[in-house]
Amino acid sequence: MTTVSSRAGTKGVPRADRERQILAAATEEFGRHGYEATTVAAIAVRVGVTKPLLHQYFGSKQDLYLACLDPVGERLLNAVRTAMAGHDTGAPSTPLRVLNALFTALDGQRGAWFVLYDPSLPPGSDAALRAAHYRDAIDGLAATGTAELLHAAGTTDPLDADALKYAWRGLCTALVRWWIEHPDQSPEAMTRRCSRIIEAALTAFATGDGPA
Repeated sequence: MTTVSSRAGTKGVPRADRERQILAAATEEFGRHGYEATTVAAIAVRVGVTKPLLHQYFGSKQDLYLACLDPVGERLLNAVRTAMAGHDTGAPSTPLRVLNALFTALDGQRGAWFVLYDPSLPPGSDAALRAAHYRDAIDGLAATGTAELLHAAGTTDPLDADALKYAWRGLCTALVRWWIEHPDQSPEAMTRRCSRIIEAALTAFATGDGPA
């Protein structure tokens, strides 16, 4: 009886390469359709493998989701941490550094944001708990950043900081969603666009010259 090597793949593709293909396809499917609407069968068809083989490689649908989530969560969390760390004088503001870091981390896999921020995850499941772990860590960094911004502006109300944290998450989600619909926009172009938008918004709020 012949034993198949654990490194063997399918159709001449090494197993490690096939696993990367599956994870890339699954991340896109989960990000585009959400956990609930994504099927293992659809991912298998997209990659060109059988559903049993996909289960053999990654286990259940939840196991496959977690295999996609962990790299995404770590990548985004590290991107935000690095952007909020010490910076040189004259560097862009913290919000712009964070946005640029997020766009750069998501470039080539923009829908990965919605793997992490997926409202269709089964409540109480391992998938939901693991996603919440990453979201809470990112929210913690956002809370620190928003509190510092408000403190610099002379505002110390903790509810203001909490409200701004939620607004910031919504803004990031909206920007990524827009970015997905405009695939020609690079991370650098998105950062410049955000800079213009933020500057215009600050000017409008400061002068009161905005739409009624």
